[in-house]
Amino acid sequence: MTQNTTTALEARILAHRRILARLISALPDDDRVSMMQWMEQREVMRDGQEDPGAVQSEGNALELAMADEFNRVSIVVADRLAEKGRP
Repeated sequence: MTQNTTTALEARILAHRRILARLISALPDDDRVSMMQWMEQREVMRDGQEDPGAVQSEGNALELAMADEFNRVSIVVADRLAEKGRP
């Protein structure tokens, strides 16, 4: 059994990110574009600041991490589509 270490947790997150990117890239074009737009809208935390998330606090750590993950998934999807020669 894999130990619950930071490395193991990071490996699990990376595996989920890759699975998700593969699923998104396999969607029909219209559905994929819609999903990518939905994620893009969530890549920047909306906190009313001029520079969203610039002042980090414990209260917004979850939202910042989620925004970062949406961005990371989008990057993996774009890379996968580029490998397949798709826009």
